[in-house]
Amino acid sequence: MNTKRIYTYTLMALVAVLCFSCNPDDGPGDPLATELAFEKLAGQWTLGQFGSVKVDGSDVSANYSGFALSFADGTYTTTNAGDLFSASGTWEWADESGGVVSLDDGKTININSLTTTKFVFSFTKTDGPVRAGIAGNYVITVEK
Repeated sequence: MNTKRIYTYTLMALVAVLCFSCNPDDGPGDPLATELAFEKLAGQWTLGQFGSVKVDGSDVSANYSGFALSFADGTYTTTNAGDLFSASGTWEWADESGGVVSLDDGKTININSLTTTKFVFSFTKTDGPVRAGIAGNYVITVEK
């Protein structure tokens, strides 16, 4: 009788361990916010027809004719960005939300809006000569 009871309790314990060790969250899971954001961010962005470069609310897009910005995994390139951005460099996510990017020059880019066709971002420029761009709060809208 004792052997049957021990067998039953052992079997119940084994079933309980197996049930609790199976976690439905195991496996590939959902993509991270940064992965989802990068899917949209990757590629070339231009001022196009509806893009703009604004500093403290004033449109200065004419100063950046032909502006383009491209993102790849960990690198970026720019065209006709003046001294607002380096011609090329590296970038990384500043946090896990996928809403802030840090460039290798120390600049922090805040992503205001990001879809597969439109990217709005902002940053503050505080120093540099006039040729480096006007100091102020920039909001740049680009499109694919």
